[in-house]
Amino acid sequence: MEKRWKLLEAPNREVKSLQEKLGIHPALCKILVQRGIRTFQDAKSYFRPELSSLHDPFLMKDMQKAVDRIVSALQAREKIMVFGDYDVDGTTAVACLYQFLLDNYETDKVDYYIPHRYKEGYGVSKKGIDIAFENGVTLIISLDCGIKSVELIRYAKEKGIDFIVCDHHMPDAELPPAIAILNPKQSDCPYPYKELCGCGVGFKLITALCNHMQMPDEYYLRYLDLVVTAIAADIVPITGENRVLAYFGLKRVNEHPSPGIKALIQLSKLEHQQLTINNLIFVIAPRVNAAGRMDDASIAVQLFIEKDPVKSAGLAELLHSHNDDRKEADLSITVEALDMIEKDSEQASRKSTVVYQPHWHKGVVGIVASRLIDRYYRPTIVLTQSGDIVAGSARSVSGFNLYEAIHACREHLIGYGGHFAAAGMTLLPEQVPAFREKFEAIVSATILEEQLVPEIVIDAEVRLADLKPAFYNILRQMEPFGPDNSRPIFIARAVKDNGWSKIVKDQHIKFCVVQDNILFNGIGFGMADKFSLLQHEQPVDIVFTLDENEWNGSKHLQLRIMDVRAAGND
Repeated sequence: MEKRWKLLEAPNREVKSLQEKLGIHPALCKILVQRGIRTFQDAKSYFRPELSSLHDPFLMKDMQKAVDRIVSALQAREKIMVFGDYDVDGTTAVACLYQFLLDNYETDKVDYYIPHRYKEGYGVSKKGIDIAFENGVTLIISLDCGIKSVELIRYAKEKGIDFIVCDHHMPDAELPPAIAILNPKQSDCPYPYKELCGCGVGFKLITALCNHMQMPDEYYLRYLDLVVTAIAADIVPITGENRVLAYFGLKRVNEHPSPGIKALIQLSKLEHQQLTINNLIFVIAPRVNAAGRMDDASIAVQLFIEKDPVKSAGLAELLHSHNDDRKEADLSITVEALDMIEKDSEQASRKSTVVYQPHWHKGVVGIVASRLIDRYYRPTIVLTQSGDIVAGSARSVSGFNLYEAIHACREHLIGYGGHFAAAGMTLLPEQVPAFREKFEAIVSATILEEQLVPEIVIDAEVRLADLKPAFYNILRQMEPFGPDNSRPIFIARAVKDNGWSKIVKDQHIKFCVVQDNILFNGIGFGMADKFSLLQHEQPVDIVFTLDENEWNGSKHLQLRIMDVRAAGND
């Protein structure tokens, strides 16, 4: 699929000013300016994160109320339940707070609860509240959920159960009747950083409790490996406070991870390399998420709180097995869905994709939707059946508001929720055809043609001669990469194949390119169909990221090529 290229710009005056202050390559200064770094102090904070720059947790609205209520519960020996969502963010948050309470409270007075993805659905559940009531719980602390659970928290209150809500999702106009609501996205919350994940909000609560109890910093810093795992998995911006948490979280992951994280690292055969955010996103997080997708997410919490390495290894194996099941279901459904699309003569002219089979596994339909977008790049919904109800997941393309499109189809739905890029919905089986047609009509009427073509956003133009070890060392210091601080993408123009480029394994290209007598090797995964561009000794433009490759004990810089086209063919 052809992609659009978009080269970002930055004011030359600001780039030159920053270069004078830092003395580094102008392409790197351009990237820093694009990311809001314009002064020496900005750069210092960016390149040298410090734990001392974390904000005072008591700046968060209701934090003092939350701490007072928890301390009161500890002193009165009340029973406390820690309640969290079934994804990575929720399970890590529960594991952090539950461990903290276990270490500082009577073990028989604290428990945790993760709702079953399919039997109870997302967020606070009535079943969870009823179980809390039956067990004499008088305080529930919800993590990564609860901000929209107005009626359920009112129900808990009627049963004599107080709630503290720790959440990061956007609040509605009506807030739940909780004792305290910790959510920096509340309009009247003065907390300076608004993009914490659910585990991050829980971490701030633990930090506040430690400060109140005058405990050493290590009593909250020990959870940073779980916090960075949540930051990576929940795709929150790696800026501000998240950057500090991610930086020191990765340091902890690599130097002394908790037994659960260590077991997942060993199982993934990553113990002999320096882990990055990408490793957490693509290797660790899927194994954690697989618990909730395929069975019971409480297994993930058990892994994170287990201190015995042998037991941790056993739980990690169980998650690994669930992930294998998830991958098998994901692959088989993707193949079946692609076959359905290819056999549908009308699909080629459509601006959206909606596929439905009642037997597909509900836990992987969102992943399948993303895979279909990789192939066809259209707003996509994958539906399956759960009992008498059809349920589905939707994924969008860049720049298209998926939630608004689904909202416009609400007459055909039982329920729906989500945000700009991803959503979920339920409907009756007989409504599927009408919903499909209405969704197509809405997308066709509102999507721009350019939004149906994937775009590569390029940070800066460079010459191959610029790509020296010193240049790469600065790039490395820009990590951890993630949303709003992505790995820089470069363009080099008018490079030529030196005659040694070749196709490997029938689908990839091993590039050998030259510019100004500087030779570079690179790899372009899945780019074999572009090989003809290299065979005519004509210059090409390449878009790439810069990596380091180790071979025979020595390290070399390597281009990871994302796209190639004839030179000047912008």
